[in-house]
Amino acid sequence: MTQKDDELDSLVRKRIRALRVAQGWSLEELAARARLSQSTLSRIENGQRRLALDSLVTLARALDTSLDQLVETATDDVVSHPMIDGAHGLMRWPIKADPGMTVVRQRMTNPAPDDPARLRAHPGREWLVVLSGTAVLLLGNRRLRVETNQAAEFPTMLPHAIGAEGGPCEILGIFDRDARRGHKSDLETPAK
Repeated sequence: MTQKDDELDSLVRKRIRALRVAQGWSLEELAARARLSQSTLSRIENGQRRLALDSLVTLARALDTSLDQLVETATDDVVSHPMIDGAHGLMRWPIKADPGMTVVRQRMTNPAPDDPARLRAHPGREWLVVLSGTAVLLLGNRRLRVETNQAAEFPTMLPHAIGAEGGPCEILGIFDRDARRGHKSDLETPAK
């Protein structure tokens, strides 16, 4: 085995144990779920038994994950840098594991619009948390105050808009692919 193979082998074994512990399961409980003997599972986790594909598939199912996730190797590009759009007061990061998702941090100073014609509706879902200040979320006929550390999640087919109340606020939003398309003019401006 090469050093890379040894590293992957060790990573998979640690991942199996970590997933088992995260579920609060003993060796006996996971062994029963995977239809393996407790000693076989112990030897797999401790590196005393060869990792066989059939065992990995069974363990992945028992741990409620996929084989791909179980054997996925770490990537070198874990840290990502934001694209900054000073004109709109935002930073955005694409989510590498799901290119359709985007995370946006935005400082808002303008209040939510008074004109119902300025509310937008489009396919998708949005999730946001207020990092500081108070935001007002107009959602259909509702006016919701979202305070620091509160979050909101909504389907974007409801007409919506967001703004600051009582001074600037800062939000962190997550947009799925469809919601991102609905805000294309806000989110897809070139970085400065």
